[in-house]
Amino acid sequence: MFPDYVWEINTAKKELFLTFDDGPTPEVTPWVLDQLKRFNAKATFFCIGANIEKHPEIFKRIMEEGHSIGNHTQNHIKGWKTKTKAYLENVLEAQKTIADQTSNHINHFRPPYGQIKPKQGKKLMALGYKIVMWDVLSFDWDKGISNEDCLNQVISKSKAGSIVVFHDSVKASNNMTYALPKVLEYYSKQGFLFKAIES
Repeated sequence: MFPDYVWEINTAKKELFLTFDDGPTPEVTPWVLDQLKRFNAKATFFCIGANIEKHPEIFKRIMEEGHSIGNHTQNHIKGWKTKTKAYLENVLEAQKTIADQTSNHINHFRPPYGQIKPKQGKKLMALGYKIVMWDVLSFDWDKGISNEDCLNQVISKSKAGSIVVFHDSVKASNNMTYALPKVLEYYSKQGFLFKAIES
């Protein structure tokens, strides 16, 4: 489904592409950045515009430390429950919020909840966005899975070029803070590099 979307990165190298949705969040994002720095890892942060407005200093740190930024709408809205015009307006509002903080060109977009109507996707791509999905979900937000299950979900499914979804949100923090350092260590020992998704 949706072959025009980015589901994984085509690479022959030992590279993984960690992504973090829903930040910046003061309780979680700085900790994530510290972990990434420990392993010289780069990642891609799909930020909510309203959170950027609340925490511009954390957003600035993400960029200063060499990570990529993506648009995750202004208010974390569900594409399936939102009319296309209103959805596009919310994405563009987030784009303006991002542009107010950086001169970097941002063209990555990830739909909240992975929910996007085909028409919404086509209009966003016509505006120059790359819609970045994933091939590995950590399920870190799911209260029904254990820390170990969250870790195993990533380690059992990730391969070279995988796009892995974590969340730098309070809701996901219990599982994510357990799994992330172990993922970084496990793949680093196997000679993998952690890369940001490039524009």
